[in-house]
Amino acid sequence: MRTIHRSLLASAFVAVAALSFSGCAVTGAVVESAAAEAPASPVADAAASVTLTDGWAKAAESGMTAVFGSLENAGAEDVVVVSAATDAADAIELHEVVADGSGTMTMREKEGGFPIPAGDHAHLEPGGDHIMLMGLTGPLLPGDELDLTITFDDGSSLDLTVPVKDYEGANESYDGGEHGAH
Repeated sequence: MRTIHRSLLASAFVAVAALSFSGCAVTGAVVESAAAEAPASPVADAAASVTLTDGWAKAAESGMTAVFGSLENAGAEDVVVVSAATDAADAIELHEVVADGSGTMTMREKEGGFPIPAGDHAHLEPGGDHIMLMGLTGPLLPGDELDLTITFDDGSSLDLTVPVKDYEGANESYDGGEHGAH
């Protein structure tokens, strides 16, 4: 019995070794070719280091609404959100809320996007920075889910799905654009 076991084990070893050696020539050529084309040091992908926690969108029948949450950057490099996209709206802008000359809080497009320092986060919240959806293509009702993609300054992008919730706040005026006041 022991001899049969050793014979089977030896046969299996020879078969695996033969397959491994026959594949090495092809695999080695592919690896060498890929290594020749790959950059010397890999570039960090911003989308791979960022997550959205507590994300949500404000319910709205039409017009405009916004997406909120906390963008967490677990990476070693600072990143910047430069744009967003969704089929749920005709236009999307990255917004901030600032006091105008009279002290009224006003939304406007944020120049340069949302920076997220390495190992830190950027809060998107009512009355602060947020992703503004303008010209909704249909109602966003409580309980719905909204799919959107955010794009970073390195060109990478992150696909997200957030729940739609009721919220009565965040009724600032909007400074600019053809989409009117919110």
